[in-house]
Amino acid sequence: WETIHRPELFKICNDVISVYFYFNVQNFQARPDDILIATYPKAGTTWVSQILDLLYFGQTERQKTIPIFERVPFLEIAVPPLFSDLADKLPTTPRLIKTHFPIQFVPKSFWEQNCKIVYVARNAKDNMVSFFHFDRMNIAHPEPGDWSNYIHRFMEGKMVFGSWYDHVNGWWKKKQTYSNIHYMFYEDMIEDTEREIDKLCSFLSLSNSAEEKKMIAGGVQFDKMKKDEMTNYSTFSILDFKISPFMRKGKVGDWKNHFTVAQNEVFDEDYKEKMKDPTLQFRTEI
Repeated sequence: WETIHRPELFKICNDVISVYFYFNVQNFQARPDDILIATYPKAGTTWVSQILDLLYFGQTERQKTIPIFERVPFLEIAVPPLFSDLADKLPTTPRLIKTHFPIQFVPKSFWEQNCKIVYVARNAKDNMVSFFHFDRMNIAHPEPGDWSNYIHRFMEGKMVFGSWYDHVNGWWKKKQTYSNIHYMFYEDMIEDTEREIDKLCSFLSLSNSAEEKKMIAGGVQFDKMKKDEMTNYSTFSILDFKISPFMRKGKVGDWKNHFTVAQNEVFDEDYKEKMKDPTLQFRTEI
């Protein structure tokens, strides 16, 4: 890794991902009991993955010895040394699989098998701030540039995995016609983790006890997961923790420490133009 410059690395990874996508991911064979976790990047993917892993498999040795990106692998991962069909080879039942794909890229077998899907959405401002710092420390992503330009890139949808606006809206619209999508909000999870775990259990028809759910809610709090090598991605080789931690703050409203007044006004105007559906509402503070 050290011998490859970042722009060159990004081009290599981009080419690899393109080939992998066309020849493997779209032919992925989902099973009826697969659980797909779908998010825009940096919207609570690891958090919900850990919650579901604990709900299904309990507090076991696997959480202490296997990192979360192997327990709940990405469907579309294609970055060495993880260039493999980790999702397909999962030994667990059910298989917990995650993706950052927008709705149109999800392999058709998930719909054909009527799989249950948990979608997590985070308000655009905090999501962008988190993505900015992630891009800074992820050597497989293009350089994010300065914050001012990054805001415009985000608004224009020129991001890995595309437009945030298209992503959250696309999944929200699919929910109206596909009943096996549970659409969650990051802010609701921050506000009351135990309540949201109850909703998850109801959606997934899980019968975990109240004591189990309370224990899980306490165990997945941000500060605990940030210190845990099995959830904080510190063993993932393409992330540079000297620049930023993978799990940075986990707050609602941190965008206020990044946006100027002028930037916020421009962003709000653009947001109004792109978020026309009155039934999909986000909170930027709680």
